Amino acid sequence: MTPLVGRPLISYPLAAAREAGLQALVIAKHETALPPLQEPVVYEREPLHHPLAGVLGALEQSSAVIALACDMPFIPAAMLRWIAAQSARSLVTRPGSFLQPFPALYRREHLHSLRSSMRAQRSMQSSIEQLRPQIVDDRELRAFGAPLRLFFSVNTPADLRRAERWLQARQPAATGQP
Repeated sequence: MTPLVGRPLISYPLAAAREAGLQALVIAKHETALPPLQEPVVYEREPLHHPLAGVLGALEQSSAVIALACDMPFIPAAMLRWIAAQSARSLVTRPGSFLQPFPALYRREHLHSLRSSMRAQRSMQSSIEQLRPQIVDDRELRAFGAPLRLFFSVNTPADLRRAERWLQARQPAATGQP
């Protein structure tokens, strides 16, 4: 449970999902320490540690999901609303040259294919590519902000410090007024 500017890191993407009007569901590994959450939590059934385990857990609960990573504090609600409004069978973003698995739209019809990919230990990139998703590139992503920041993940202490600086720069300075 990593704190970021006084809040659990996971609270940022969950707040964006709520603001977007999405019904959030947290898929977690059994050993993951979670803060108190208002969203329901489902623990992964898959024994393999693979990013697809969470996607599969969500698809077992719903016919379509917008999968988010818990370590991405800058995903805006407007982008999630836009993704939810798309009619694509699957949709992934491509900031730069890398297909981004989160946030992305997945549908239950991909359950078998994604489960096979995970069990074969295929990379997220090849697993996504086999779905032949609609790809949203930088040109479209810029409508929601700078792609570098939108898809920033907090994976290291240095990333955490960077995210803290970015968030604190967005907050109004204290004026000394009550």
